[in-house]
Amino acid sequence: MAHKPIVTTRPLQIKSSPLLCARRVPPYTAPMGHHHDSHAHPPLAGNALVWGLGITLAFAVVEAIGGWWSGSLALLGDAGHMLSDATALGLAALAAWIATHPPSARHSYGLGRAEVVAALVNGLFMVLVVVAIVVSAIDRLRDPRPVTGEMVVVIALLGLAVNAVVAWVLSRGEATLNVRAALLHVIGDLLGSVAALTAGVVIYYTGWTPIDPLLSLFICALILFSALRLLREALHVIMEGVPPYLELPEVGRAMAGVEGVVSVHDLHIWTLSSGMVALSAHVVIPSMSHWEATLTRLQSLIHERYGIDHVTLQPEQDMDSISVPAPDL
Repeated sequence: MAHKPIVTTRPLQIKSSPLLCARRVPPYTAPMGHHHDSHAHPPLAGNALVWGLGITLAFAVVEAIGGWWSGSLALLGDAGHMLSDATALGLAALAAWIATHPPSARHSYGLGRAEVVAALVNGLFMVLVVVAIVVSAIDRLRDPRPVTGEMVVVIALLGLAVNAVVAWVLSRGEATLNVRAALLHVIGDLLGSVAALTAGVVIYYTGWTPIDPLLSLFICALILFSALRLLREALHVIMEGVPPYLELPEVGRAMAGVEGVVSVHDLHIWTLSSGMVALSAHVVIPSMSHWEATLTRLQSLIHERYGIDHVTLQPEQDMDSISVPAPDL
Protein backbone atom coordinates (compact mmCIF):
# COMPACT_ATOMS: atom_id res chain seq x y z
CA MET A 1 0.00 0.00 0.00
CA ALA A 2 1.36 3.40 -0.96
CA HIS A 3 2.37 5.68 1.91
CA LYS A 4 1.48 9.34 1.96
CA PRO A 5 4.51 11.67 2.09
CA ILE A 6 5.09 13.54 5.31
CA VAL A 7 4.41 17.23 4.83
CA THR A 8 5.50 19.88 7.29
CA THR A 9 5.07 23.62 7.22
CA ARG A 10 8.04 24.20 9.51
CA PRO A 11 11.57 23.70 8.16
CA LEU A 12 13.95 21.28 9.78
CA GLN A 13 16.30 23.11 12.12
CA ILE A 14 19.61 22.33 13.71
CA LYS A 15 19.26 21.63 17.38
CA SER A 16 21.04 18.54 18.57
CA SER A 17 20.83 16.67 15.24
CA PRO A 18 23.13 17.03 12.23
CA LEU A 19 20.23 17.68 9.83
CA LEU A 20 20.40 20.85 7.77
CA CYS A 21 17.60 22.43 5.82
CA ALA A 22 17.36 24.88 2.98
CA ARG A 23 14.42 27.22 3.30
CA ARG A 24 13.32 29.73 0.75
CA VAL A 25 14.46 33.20 1.81
CA PRO A 26 12.92 36.40 0.40
CA PRO A 27 15.38 38.20 -1.92
CA TYR A 28 17.16 41.35 -0.77
CA THR A 29 16.43 40.71 2.90
CA ALA A 30 18.70 42.95 4.96
CA PRO A 31 20.51 40.86 7.59
CA MET A 32 20.45 42.29 11.09
CA GLY A 33 23.78 40.85 12.11
CA HIS A 34 26.67 41.35 9.71
CA HIS A 35 30.37 41.27 10.42
CA HIS A 36 33.37 40.89 8.20
CA ASP A 37 36.91 42.09 7.83
CA SER A 38 38.00 44.42 5.07
CA HIS A 39 37.61 43.13 1.54
CA ALA A 40 41.07 44.37 0.68
CA HIS A 41 43.18 41.64 -0.81
CA PRO A 42 46.85 41.13 0.07
CA PRO A 43 49.31 42.72 -2.32
CA LEU A 44 50.61 40.76 -5.28
CA ALA A 45 52.50 37.73 -4.00
CA GLY A 46 54.54 39.51 -6.54
CA ASN A 47 58.25 39.07 -6.36
CA ALA A 48 58.03 35.32 -5.78
CA LEU A 49 55.74 34.86 -8.79
CA VAL A 50 57.67 37.19 -11.07
CA TRP A 51 61.05 35.70 -10.23
CA GLY A 52 59.69 32.19 -10.55
CA LEU A 53 58.10 33.08 -13.90
CA GLY A 54 61.31 34.54 -15.30
CA ILE A 55 63.53 31.65 -14.23
CA THR A 56 61.10 28.95 -15.31
CA LEU A 57 60.28 30.47 -18.69
CA ALA A 58 63.92 31.07 -19.56
CA PHE A 59 64.92 27.53 -18.74
CA ALA A 60 61.88 26.08 -20.55
CA VAL A 61 63.20 27.68 -23.73
CA VAL A 62 66.71 26.32 -23.10
CA GLU A 63 65.35 22.85 -22.37
CA ALA A 64 63.15 22.86 -25.48
CA ILE A 65 66.12 23.81 -27.68
CA GLY A 66 68.26 21.15 -26.01
CA GLY A 67 65.53 18.52 -26.45
CA TRP A 68 65.12 19.40 -30.13
CA TRP A 69 68.89 19.36 -30.75
CA SER A 70 69.48 16.09 -28.86
CA GLY A 71 66.30 14.41 -30.10
CA SER A 72 65.15 13.71 -26.52
CA LEU A 73 61.39 13.54 -26.08
CA ALA A 74 61.90 13.41 -22.31
CA LEU A 75 63.56 16.82 -22.43
CA LEU A 76 60.87 18.17 -24.74
CA GLY A 77 58.21 16.79 -22.39
CA ASP A 78 59.89 18.36 -19.38
CA ALA A 79 60.15 21.64 -21.30
CA GLY A 80 56.40 21.44 -21.93
CA HIS A 81 55.83 20.89 -18.24
CA MET A 82 58.02 23.88 -17.37
CA LEU A 83 56.14 25.96 -19.92
CA SER A 84 52.90 25.04 -18.15
CA ASP A 85 54.56 26.08 -14.87
CA ALA A 86 55.52 29.42 -16.41
CA THR A 87 51.96 29.83 -17.64
CA ALA A 88 50.64 29.05 -14.16
CA LEU A 89 52.97 31.60 -12.62
CA GLY A 90 52.03 34.22 -15.19
CA LEU A 91 48.32 33.63 -14.69
CA ALA A 92 48.77 33.67 -10.92
CA ALA A 93 50.65 36.97 -11.08
CA LEU A 94 48.04 38.53 -13.36
CA ALA A 95 45.14 37.21 -11.28
CA ALA A 96 46.73 38.38 -8.03
CA TRP A 97 47.12 41.86 -9.51
CA ILE A 98 43.48 41.88 -10.69
CA ALA A 99 42.37 40.65 -7.25
CA THR A 100 43.82 43.79 -5.64
CA HIS A 101 41.11 45.88 -7.28
CA PRO A 102 38.61 47.02 -4.61
CA PRO A 103 34.92 46.04 -4.60
CA SER A 104 32.67 48.11 -6.83
CA ALA A 105 28.98 48.53 -7.60
CA ARG A 106 29.40 45.95 -10.36
CA HIS A 107 31.56 43.48 -8.36
CA SER A 108 30.50 43.83 -4.73
CA TYR A 109 32.91 41.12 -3.54
CA GLY A 110 35.79 42.53 -5.57
CA LEU A 111 37.71 40.51 -8.16
CA GLY A 112 39.33 37.98 -5.83
CA ARG A 113 38.00 35.06 -7.85
CA ALA A 114 40.16 36.05 -10.81
CA GLU A 115 42.82 33.72 -9.43
CA VAL A 116 40.33 30.83 -9.45
CA VAL A 117 39.53 31.50 -13.11
CA ALA A 118 43.27 31.62 -13.82
CA ALA A 119 43.75 28.29 -12.05
CA LEU A 120 40.95 26.74 -14.11
CA VAL A 121 42.45 27.98 -17.39
CA ASN A 122 45.87 26.73 -16.33
CA GLY A 123 44.51 23.29 -15.50
CA LEU A 124 42.87 22.98 -18.92
CA PHE A 125 46.11 24.08 -20.59
CA MET A 126 48.01 21.38 -18.73
CA VAL A 127 45.59 18.73 -19.98
CA LEU A 128 46.33 19.84 -23.57
CA VAL A 129 50.07 19.53 -22.84
CA VAL A 130 49.51 15.98 -21.61
CA VAL A 131 47.64 15.02 -24.78
CA ALA A 132 50.40 16.43 -27.00
CA ILE A 133 53.19 14.62 -25.13
CA VAL A 134 51.32 11.30 -25.01
CA VAL A 135 50.76 11.40 -28.78
CA SER A 136 54.46 12.12 -29.36
CA ALA A 137 55.55 9.39 -26.93
CA ILE A 138 53.39 6.75 -28.62
CA ASP A 139 54.75 7.81 -31.99
CA ARG A 140 58.33 7.57 -30.67
CA LEU A 141 57.71 4.08 -29.28
CA ARG A 142 56.48 2.97 -32.71
CA ASP A 143 59.30 4.72 -34.56
CA PRO A 144 62.42 4.96 -32.33
CA ARG A 145 64.87 7.77 -33.07
CA PRO A 146 68.44 8.41 -31.89
CA VAL A 147 68.88 10.44 -28.69
CA THR A 148 72.05 12.22 -27.51
CA GLY A 149 72.42 10.98 -23.94
CA GLU A 150 75.12 13.46 -22.88
CA MET A 151 73.00 16.50 -23.75
CA VAL A 152 70.02 15.04 -21.94
CA VAL A 153 72.06 14.52 -18.76
CA VAL A 154 73.54 18.03 -18.76
CA ILE A 155 70.24 19.84 -19.35
CA ALA A 156 68.33 17.60 -16.92
CA LEU A 157 70.85 18.44 -14.18
CA LEU A 158 70.40 22.14 -14.90
CA GLY A 159 66.63 21.66 -14.85
CA LEU A 160 66.83 19.93 -11.49
CA ALA A 161 68.74 22.89 -10.04
CA VAL A 162 66.39 25.46 -11.59
CA ASN A 163 63.28 23.68 -10.31
CA ALA A 164 64.77 23.48 -6.81
CA VAL A 165 65.42 27.25 -6.84
CA VAL A 166 61.92 28.08 -8.14
CA ALA A 167 60.30 25.77 -5.59
CA TRP A 168 62.22 27.51 -2.81
CA VAL A 169 61.18 30.96 -4.09
CA LEU A 170 57.50 29.98 -4.34
CA SER A 171 57.44 28.31 -0.94
CA ARG A 172 58.30 31.68 0.61
CA GLY A 173 55.34 33.41 -1.07
CA GLU A 174 51.68 33.64 -0.11
CA ALA A 175 49.86 30.27 -0.17
CA THR A 176 46.97 31.18 -2.49
CA LEU A 177 45.28 28.68 -4.79
CA ASN A 178 47.37 29.78 -7.77
CA VAL A 179 50.67 29.87 -5.92
CA ARG A 180 50.01 26.42 -4.45
CA ALA A 181 49.10 25.13 -7.89
CA ALA A 182 52.26 26.58 -9.41
CA LEU A 183 54.36 25.11 -6.58
CA LEU A 184 52.74 21.73 -7.16
CA HIS A 185 53.72 21.94 -10.83
CA VAL A 186 57.29 22.84 -9.97
CA ILE A 187 57.58 19.90 -7.59
CA GLY A 188 56.26 17.73 -10.40
CA ASP A 189 58.95 19.24 -12.59
CA LEU A 190 61.59 18.23 -10.06
CA LEU A 191 60.51 14.64 -10.58
CA GLY A 192 60.33 15.25 -14.33
CA SER A 193 63.94 16.43 -14.34
CA VAL A 194 64.90 13.30 -12.45
CA ALA A 195 63.12 11.24 -15.11
CA ALA A 196 64.93 13.06 -17.93
CA LEU A 197 68.24 12.61 -16.11
CA THR A 198 67.56 8.89 -15.72
CA ALA A 199 66.72 8.59 -19.41
CA GLY A 200 69.96 10.33 -20.38
CA VAL A 201 72.10 8.05 -18.19
CA VAL A 202 70.37 4.88 -19.42
CA ILE A 203 70.75 5.90 -23.07
CA TYR A 204 74.38 6.93 -22.59
CA TYR A 205 75.40 3.61 -21.02
CA THR A 206 73.05 1.16 -22.74
CA GLY A 207 71.74 2.87 -25.86
CA TRP A 208 68.19 1.74 -24.97
CA THR A 209 66.17 4.64 -26.42
CA PRO A 210 62.65 3.41 -25.46
CA ILE A 211 63.38 4.63 -21.94
CA ASP A 212 62.95 8.19 -23.25
CA PRO A 213 59.28 7.97 -24.37
CA LEU A 214 58.44 5.70 -21.42
CA LEU A 215 59.69 8.28 -18.96
CA SER A 216 57.86 10.94 -20.99
CA LEU A 217 54.64 9.08 -20.25
CA PHE A 218 55.62 9.11 -16.58
CA ILE A 219 55.99 12.89 -16.77
CA CYS A 220 52.54 13.05 -18.35
CA ALA A 221 51.11 11.17 -15.38
CA LEU A 222 52.60 13.82 -13.08
CA ILE A 223 51.14 16.64 -15.15
CA LEU A 224 47.73 14.99 -15.35
CA PHE A 225 47.60 14.40 -11.61
CA SER A 226 48.41 18.07 -10.96
CA ALA A 227 45.92 19.27 -13.58
CA LEU A 228 43.01 17.18 -12.30
CA ARG A 229 43.63 18.21 -8.72
CA LEU A 230 43.82 21.87 -9.73
CA LEU A 231 40.67 21.64 -11.84
CA ARG A 232 38.77 19.94 -9.01
CA GLU A 233 39.73 22.68 -6.53
CA ALA A 234 38.95 25.52 -8.94
CA LEU A 235 35.57 24.06 -9.93
CA HIS A 236 34.70 23.48 -6.28
CA VAL A 237 35.25 27.17 -5.55
CA ILE A 238 33.37 28.31 -8.66
CA MET A 239 30.43 26.06 -7.71
CA GLU A 240 30.52 27.67 -4.24
CA GLY A 241 31.13 24.40 -2.45
CA VAL A 242 31.88 24.21 1.25
CA PRO A 243 35.67 24.40 1.83
CA PRO A 244 36.99 20.82 2.10
CA TYR A 245 38.39 21.38 5.60
CA LEU A 246 34.95 22.31 6.99
CA GLU A 247 31.93 20.12 7.72
CA LEU A 248 28.64 21.99 7.32
CA PRO A 249 26.66 19.90 9.88
CA GLU A 250 29.43 20.25 12.46
CA VAL A 251 29.52 24.05 12.05
CA GLY A 252 25.72 24.16 12.35
CA ARG A 253 25.71 22.09 15.53
CA ALA A 254 28.42 24.29 17.06
CA MET A 255 26.46 27.45 16.28
CA ALA A 256 23.25 25.92 17.65
CA GLY A 257 25.08 25.13 20.87
CA VAL A 258 25.94 28.78 21.55
CA GLU A 259 24.16 30.32 24.55
CA GLY A 260 21.05 32.17 23.44
CA VAL A 261 20.56 30.18 20.20
CA VAL A 262 17.51 27.95 19.76
CA SER A 263 18.42 26.60 16.32
CA VAL A 264 20.14 27.43 13.03
CA HIS A 265 18.92 26.99 9.46
CA ASP A 266 19.72 28.20 5.95
CA LEU A 267 23.41 27.75 6.77
CA HIS A 268 25.76 28.35 3.83
CA ILE A 269 29.57 28.38 3.72
CA TRP A 270 31.53 29.08 0.56
CA THR A 271 34.90 30.34 -0.66
CA LEU A 272 35.07 33.81 -2.18
CA SER A 273 38.76 33.55 -3.05
CA SER A 274 41.89 32.01 -1.58
CA GLY A 275 41.97 32.75 2.12
CA MET A 276 38.52 34.38 2.12
CA VAL A 277 35.59 32.24 3.28
CA ALA A 278 32.05 33.53 3.83
CA LEU A 279 29.24 32.22 6.03
CA SER A 280 25.57 33.14 6.20
CA ALA A 281 22.77 31.67 8.31
CA HIS A 282 19.41 32.29 9.93
CA VAL A 283 19.61 32.08 13.72
CA VAL A 284 16.47 31.40 15.78
CA ILE A 285 16.64 33.06 19.20
CA PRO A 286 14.16 33.20 22.11
CA SER A 287 14.12 37.01 22.30
CA MET A 288 15.40 39.85 20.14
CA SER A 289 16.42 41.78 23.26
CA HIS A 290 19.52 39.59 23.69
CA TRP A 291 20.54 39.43 20.03
CA GLU A 292 23.61 41.69 20.27
CA ALA A 293 25.22 39.51 22.95
CA THR A 294 24.33 36.33 21.07
CA LEU A 295 25.73 37.77 17.83
CA THR A 296 29.03 38.56 19.53
CA ARG A 297 29.30 35.00 20.87
CA LEU A 298 28.54 33.53 17.43
CA GLN A 299 31.08 35.74 15.68
CA SER A 300 33.72 34.80 18.23
CA LEU A 301 33.01 31.07 17.80
CA ILE A 302 33.05 31.21 13.99
CA HIS A 303 36.28 33.23 13.91
CA GLU A 304 38.24 31.35 16.56
CA ARG A 305 37.19 27.80 15.66
CA TYR A 306 36.80 28.02 11.88
CA GLY A 307 38.78 31.12 10.87
CA ILE A 308 35.80 32.73 9.09
CA ASP A 309 35.48 36.50 9.36
CA HIS A 310 32.97 37.31 6.60
CA VAL A 311 29.83 36.38 8.53
CA THR A 312 26.21 37.37 7.84
CA LEU A 313 23.63 36.25 10.41
CA GLN A 314 19.91 36.98 10.38
CA PRO A 315 18.05 36.58 13.68
CA GLU A 316 14.55 35.17 13.91
CA GLN A 317 12.50 35.04 17.09
CA ASP A 318 11.34 31.58 18.10
CA MET A 319 7.58 31.49 17.55
CA ASP A 320 7.17 28.97 20.38
CA SER A 321 8.57 31.50 22.85
CA ILE A 322 6.01 34.18 21.94
CA SER A 323 3.09 34.21 24.37
CA VAL A 324 -0.26 35.58 23.26
CA PRO A 325 -2.46 36.85 26.09
CA ALA A 326 -5.89 35.29 26.36
CA PRO A 327 -8.73 37.62 25.40
CA ASP A 328 -10.82 39.11 28.16
CA LEU A 329 -14.25 37.48 28.49
